[in-house]
Amino acid sequence: MVMPRIIPCLDVRRGRVVKGVQFGSLVDSGDPVELAARYAEDGADELVWLDIMATVEATQLRWDQISRARRRINIPLTVGGGIRTIDDVKALLEHGADKVSINSQALADPDLITKVASRWGAQCVVVAIDAKREAEGFYVYSHGGRRRTPWELGAWLKESERRGAGEFLLTSIDRDGGQQGYDLELLEYAREKISRPLIASGGAGTVADLIEAIRAGHQAVLLASILHQGQTRITTIKQQLQEAGVTVRWPVS
Repeated sequence: MVMPRIIPCLDVRRGRVVKGVQFGSLVDSGDPVELAARYAEDGADELVWLDIMATVEATQLRWDQISRARRRINIPLTVGGGIRTIDDVKALLEHGADKVSINSQALADPDLITKVASRWGAQCVVVAIDAKREAEGFYVYSHGGRRRTPWELGAWLKESERRGAGEFLLTSIDRDGGQQGYDLELLEYAREKISRPLIASGGAGTVADLIEAIRAGHQAVLLASILHQGQTRITTIKQQLQEAGVTVRWPVS
């Protein structure tokens, strides 16, 4: 049985972790380096670090913070936000990222996916997708969920996988920050389109939400609000998952 990955997400703006609802109403949640260290020590399986305004505000990722976080954690780290070129990817990997997350630039220049995968391997490329439910289905948005693209979700998933994406981070804009549970219909629709791993994101409010998603077959779940707001801890989540019959990874002491 594949053990699920419990992955905290650090949404970073101007060097601080923030969290909001449906990509708005952002509230300061702390220092990303300190939170990364805390979550890693507490048993996170991986970490995702996304500069959510780098593309919108045309700013660079803070390489020094990523390097400091890398020195304090020993779990896989995915970093994204404002990645525009191969040189950006190279710099991220040199500063400690294990994988890079590409979103808006992949939509603007899909060949970037192929270039990164060809140079560093598909396992290095996480295509992040922000999707929203519409009357006729699910559509992809760019620039932090601000711009609707012409891409229907299934079509973009298939195109990204064809170009070399090794993993997908799929966020439901409708559920983001609402703590009402993952959009299982969205996730199942996406999973039917691809063979690569999919990280479920947007809406986790309780351990029951994680259990529901994992039992539905989703083996990687992203968390933010319930951790940043102090509602629970990774160790508590894993204990409750284990009690529910879900096999989890524990840190090696």
